Amino acid sequence: MEPTASDYPHINGWGIDADPNNEPTYPLKHYTGDDHQRLNWERPPQQVQTVEILHSNERPNLTAVFGTSSPPSGLSGAIRRFAFRFSESEYGHWLPLLLADRVNVVEGIVDDLAHGHIPNIFAEKGWKADWKHNRAGLVQNVVIGVAATALVYAFFTRNKQETAFTRLKKTISN
Repeated sequence: MEPTASDYPHINGWGIDADPNNEPTYPLKHYTGDDHQRLNWERPPQQVQTVEILHSNERPNLTAVFGTSSPPSGLSGAIRRFAFRFSESEYGHWLPLLLADRVNVVEGIVDDLAHGHIPNIFAEKGWKADWKHNRAGLVQNVVIGVAATALVYAFFTRNKQETAFTRLKKTISN
């Protein structure tokens, strides 16, 4: 027995959509009554998993359909595997994924060079359009990138006798 508006008069607005003549989607939707039968749907067949798929640890299984074009690989893949150990509500999930995206860009450039293809980084990053429409922003980004690279280089080469790991260890301990 379906509840009706008369069963719950103490709840303000209960059953407001029970009148089929007051259906807000009437001209577009042809009501058949099947809307209430959605709990009995059959799960679509599971897509065959042929590559490694990373999925949230909050989901017990894979979704019915997923992408397989770019499975995790290399250093970026290792970072992604680490990120998926954490819940989606934690920085430990999202920040490593951002880092993995940046690492994957570098891996792509190295892969291009290894296959004899010299990437046109200026065109791929849209610098021609930036030069035309946002020259000051482009110059600022290039200056910041060069300064950051110089600082990292200077940090790791300032003393040849000390290894980079030892300097990093000292920096963390201070």
